[in-house]
Order: sequence, then structure tokens, then C-alpha cells
Amino acid sequence: MLWQFWGATPEEINGPLAGDHVVPVANLVATRSITLAAPPSEVFAWIQQMGFGKGGWYSYDFIDNLGRTSAMRIHPEWQNLQPDDEVPAGPISFYADTVKPPQALVLRLGRSAEESRRVAFSLAYELRQVSNGTRLVTRVRANINLPGGQLIERFLLGPGDGVMMRKQLLNLAKRTG
Repeated sequence: MLWQFWGATPEEINGPLAGDHVVPVANLVATRSITLAAPPSEVFAWIQQMGFGKGGWYSYDFIDNLGRTSAMRIHPEWQNLQPDDEVPAGPISFYADTVKPPQALVLRLGRSAEESRRVAFSLAYELRQVSNGTRLVTRVRANINLPGGQLIERFLLGPGDGVMMRKQLLNLAKRTG
């Protein structure tokens, strides 16, 4: 499925990624990647300011940012993300699990494993230095432990997230290029 592995190499799809530990048992695993013409430190600045009411999500703003345009520049006031900080996403919130500038940022749904018992979700960004900039490898891992959860993952969450993530990566390429 194109949405599940957009832009990713077989090595990226099959290899470990920062944040795999957050949702160790996942029914949905999707790895998407892009090469950006900027160093990891610059790319990291863009992704650490993500969030509703902050930098946005750089995707389809009418869906995930209530029509407000995602940030078009780096905002110094949003450059201090720390582990366990809240990252708003509209009606839900993610929390920073791993913040390792400029190599990795991992977000999780819920403050704790107990909160994530029914719906476990992680979103990882791993930044790899390459000769022409940064290889940005992302991974979503989800386990919806509710009636119909696997159907939701396969037919709604996976494709929907795939469309949004592709747009996010392409918009990050525009902002960093």
C-alpha cells in the first residue's frame, strides 16, 4: 500500500526507528520518508514547533489546524520542547516521549501507558544526516484495543494518516529547501 510506506526504502521500512518502544505491539506500522535539502538541526527546528496553536502540522491546514496556516518560519519561542511536554493536536494531545535534537522526536498519545491502554499511538521522526541534507524517516505505530479497532486502523487511520503525512513531508521539503 502506497500510503503505508511512501518514500521509504526497504531498509527504513524493516529497520528499527526511534520510538518503536512506545507501542511495542502494533497492528498498524507505517514508515514514510523524504530527503530534505537542509541539515538535521534546521529540520529539527521545524518539527519541534509542531502542534495545534503553535507551528501547526504542515499538512492540510483546513483539517488539522482549523484553517490556520502552519508556520512559515522558525519561531524561537517554540524551540524548547522537553520530554513529557504536551503537543496539542486539536481535540486530543500528544506528549513528547523522546526529544533528542537534532536526531529524533517521538510523540505518543497519552501521558502514560495506562492512558494508552485502549488506544496506543506513536509518531516518530528520525533525522539522518546525508550528503545532500537530511533523510527524515517517520513512523506511526498504532494499536486500537477496542471493538473494530483493527478495521479502524486498516481502513481509516492508516490511509488518512498516510495522506496527511505525505503532505506534511512535502511541505517540510518546501520550508527547508
